[in-house]
Amino acid sequence: MKKVLIITYYWPPAGGPGVQRWLKFVKYLRDFGVEPIVFVPENPNYPLIDESFEKEVPEDLEIIRQPIFEPYKFASFLSKKDTKTISSGIIKKKEKQSTVQKLMLYIRGNFFIPDARRFWIKPSVKFLKSYLEKSNIDTVITTGPPHSLHLIALGLKKQLNLNWIADFRDPWTQIGYQKELKLTTSSAAKHQKLEREVLKTADQIITTSFTTKKEFASKTMKPITVITNGFDTELQTESKLDKSFSISHIGSLLSGRNPKKLWEVLAEISEENKNFRSDFKLKLYGAVSDDVLQSINEVGLSDNLELGGYISHQQALEVQKTSQLLLLIEINSEETKGIIAGKLFEYLAAKRPILAIGPPHWDVAQIIKETTSGESFEYHQDSALKDFILSSYQKYRENQLISNSKYIEDYQRKSLTKTLAELIKN
Repeated sequence: MKKVLIITYYWPPAGGPGVQRWLKFVKYLRDFGVEPIVFVPENPNYPLIDESFEKEVPEDLEIIRQPIFEPYKFASFLSKKDTKTISSGIIKKKEKQSTVQKLMLYIRGNFFIPDARRFWIKPSVKFLKSYLEKSNIDTVITTGPPHSLHLIALGLKKQLNLNWIADFRDPWTQIGYQKELKLTTSSAAKHQKLEREVLKTADQIITTSFTTKKEFASKTMKPITVITNGFDTELQTESKLDKSFSISHIGSLLSGRNPKKLWEVLAEISEENKNFRSDFKLKLYGAVSDDVLQSINEVGLSDNLELGGYISHQQALEVQKTSQLLLLIEINSEETKGIIAGKLFEYLAAKRPILAIGPPHWDVAQIIKETTSGESFEYHQDSALKDFILSSYQKYRENQLISNSKYIEDYQRKSLTKTLAELIKN
């Protein structure tokens, strides 16, 4: 069985979408003739914890743990709240940032390149060089962000005869929050230089979206394969639908993910239809920025709002199965059109209609259209958005609100792992 070393930062008990991709790959790789060995930090500073993921780690899996120096632990002395939100990717609008948050963003962007996990690079290269020389392993996979992990493989590649696969769960220099890090000209240039070096040195590149593949193809001649995130059929359960007309969003809602037109449309329908106001519930699970909450309250939807906070992955699956509509929102910018949130695929598995709002030419819109799993709207399409919500509500009243999704089998985690295994072996 071919062995492969997987270098990842996010691993159980970490919570959130970052941990799931490679946890699921590891879970199924042996079914396709690949033996995974996982390299993770010994003392990571995870912003979210979800101990339920630990049950999915194969019992006999070889896991190598090495210490990491985490600057975020020291940054919390300045502001514990700001440290947690920044490490989670939640950045307030410039006009609402405190002096402390502005300072932390500047330090994060210009002193920790490519990110705050950069101090794990040199000790990991030193340790893994010795480990790989003694082991029968010639293939290494890195997954980022954090993109510092790609630099570990870059260092190893310069010293050893390795096959290196670089997996990008998100873009690097084109990711939405990059421009919020207050980068100097020289710092931005360093990010671009490191990105080019990784893209040109790795033997194979994996992206999770079609747009990111197109972007990277303009920067390297190396082969690029799209392997999206997916859903795990083993974890799906039957559940009863909410009695209310629930529109649920699971995951972080950053300040940029604030579709004011949607809140206004929902408020408008509530004013026009008393039954709708009585039936409607807006359920938000996960971290929600103050800007989003303010926008919702300003239009008068506070009585219809339910904040569930962070919930475990298993609880999230339950919410997805019981909700009437599933809400997916992305920042309205050119940089985010290639972002395909992992929850999209679990939404598909839940077989509830999806209401998506995002930028023009969004990759998510393409998948929703191909799978006939709901509707995707741009931020300005308030009239079409209102028609869709009214139509969905009418179907809800008639007990006819169902998903007509199809062609979703290719997004099962096991099917995606088969594609990955073929890439590794070839």
